[in-house]
Amino acid sequence: MTRKPFVAGQFYPAGRDELRETIAGMIDPAASPKRAVALVAPHAGYVYSGPVAGAVFSSAKIPGTCVILGPAHREIDSLFAVQARGSWATPLGESPVDEALASRILSACPLAEENDQAHRGEHSLEVELPFIQYFRADAAIVPISVSYLARYDELETLGRALARAIRDERPETLIVASTDMSHYVSQKAAEKKDMMAIRKVLDLDPAGLFKTVTSEKISMCGFQPTTAALVAALGLGASKAELVRYQTSGDASGDYSQVVGYAGIRIS
Repeated sequence: MTRKPFVAGQFYPAGRDELRETIAGMIDPAASPKRAVALVAPHAGYVYSGPVAGAVFSSAKIPGTCVILGPAHREIDSLFAVQARGSWATPLGESPVDEALASRILSACPLAEENDQAHRGEHSLEVELPFIQYFRADAAIVPISVSYLARYDELETLGRALARAIRDERPETLIVASTDMSHYVSQKAAEKKDMMAIRKVLDLDPAGLFKTVTSEKISMCGFQPTTAALVAALGLGASKAELVRYQTSGDASGDYSQVVGYAGIRIS
């Protein structure tokens, strides 16, 4: 099964050449890519969040397999929905699912289920893929959609299973946690709230991230995938994190009264 792109022409250009040119204009050609265990990257329309995504993907070496964790923006039938076979298409080409790693993840995590339908229409994973393909055309992926109902203990279970599966099956794997930060608040409020959450990511503190976002009511839509990614990264030996870039939609629109925040973080 090939998953067709659902938001090409909406969140990013639908034409191959235009998409390549758009990404080329958002990456950092002077970056020195470093090995990373995980990245945190935004998933809004490229006109808004593309420069942050471009900066963070530019900062990391993209290996042969990427596990992409994204939030489900609508109700799905699984807590953690894995596409375990087939491929995903974008205007830049098709990326195969790493079936061996997907199978290992499903075996390692009893809360994860094979569920292709959960990915239909969801943009949070799809918008990361063209950046991966731009830097590594032959990269395989494992897409995992995370329900907004997931509790911390469940995310910890997923994160530990990811670390175990990656260590056993594909040690050279990059985890990509897809998330935007605060939604539709003032620039000042976004910066204050977002930095509280970003600090927990930089501290490699998944429990602290989950608690801070929930207690402070930060509208970070992908805090649950990011929490699981942090648990996995720690299990894979991560020891530091760096904020590569932060900005808001106001930097593109000029409207700073109601913004969405975007952060690009490299974990190594």
